[in-house]
Amino acid sequence: MLTLSQFYQSIFGCKTYKISLDAGCTCPNRDGTKGTGGCIFCSQAGSGDFTAGRSLTITEQLEQGKKFVENKLRGRSGERQGKYIAYFQSFTSTYGDPRELLAKYHEALSCAGVAGLAVATRPDCLSPAILRGLAEISRSHFVQIELGLQTSNETTGHLINRCYTNQDYIDTVHRIREAAPSIHIVTHLIFGLPGESEEDMLNSVKFVVEQNLYHASPSQHSCSETRSNCSTGAVSQPSAVAPYVSGSDDIDPDLRLYDKWGLKITSLYIIKNTRLAQLYEAGEYEPLTKERYFALLQKALPLLPQNSVVHRLTGDPPKSQLLAPDWTTDKKRVLNDLLTLLKSHNKILLL
Repeated sequence: MLTLSQFYQSIFGCKTYKISLDAGCTCPNRDGTKGTGGCIFCSQAGSGDFTAGRSLTITEQLEQGKKFVENKLRGRSGERQGKYIAYFQSFTSTYGDPRELLAKYHEALSCAGVAGLAVATRPDCLSPAILRGLAEISRSHFVQIELGLQTSNETTGHLINRCYTNQDYIDTVHRIREAAPSIHIVTHLIFGLPGESEEDMLNSVKFVVEQNLYHASPSQHSCSETRSNCSTGAVSQPSAVAPYVSGSDDIDPDLRLYDKWGLKITSLYIIKNTRLAQLYEAGEYEPLTKERYFALLQKALPLLPQNSVVHRLTGDPPKSQLLAPDWTTDKKRVLNDLLTLLKSHNKILLL
């Protein structure tokens, strides 16, 4: 079993740290384009509670992030500074002027020690211009695109005010694969959304697995059906864009980038000043207990194929803003319990 740190090390050749950045974006379900208020669970910082802040330039944010990593490592034996992934995390980090955003991505990659790029977005906000730009970047740098899906239940999607459909997600996964198969796609799911059953949550995992089985463009696909319905399995690697791999001569062939896709799962937590907080305080929503969440993971993980990379199985809510559940604040204990849980599953996971 490999850790996510080992997965990144196989790409970059050393320990790698993600630094959260704010590109100054908003979201179409906040600014009135598709809705207002954002997703019912999202904080006022748009999930960017640990960034240095949009008042700083990208370079300044990165420098602050580096200092934070250095301070954490100080005094830890056996750990040394490595490389960084610039993680555009806040709000929808592809929602804006393509020229300005691509300039910020390139600015991040020009900073010392930054070896890769991770961009968090929505399936309905990856414009052709930005995707072309990220595809070009992927020729020389590691690129990770994170898509917030949260659930495959369309009724729940409407309830949480995400304002996009499953088809948006399907289409975007396919567009990314066609543009640059070396881009590492990571999908976000949330367990414990209001009204969801165990079947709903496991169906969301199955849905993500199904959509990420396919890695070729339509002309290279071996099935006559559309890829959203085809069940023939994985197909050969397209050769249009070679995967970026640092030190590729030494890489384990089982860790090739092009046939790896990622998944983040977290239990829903309740942040102050959100619509979800109102439901919780009115007694209309109760979050998952740790025992229930772990029981769901026990059923979800066996659904994942060997080429999946589990990036995260626990969130990191800001303690000052958290209402519930309390168990999510003890990250060290949660991670230790997750390690015990995952010993029987041969996955790449975050420690």
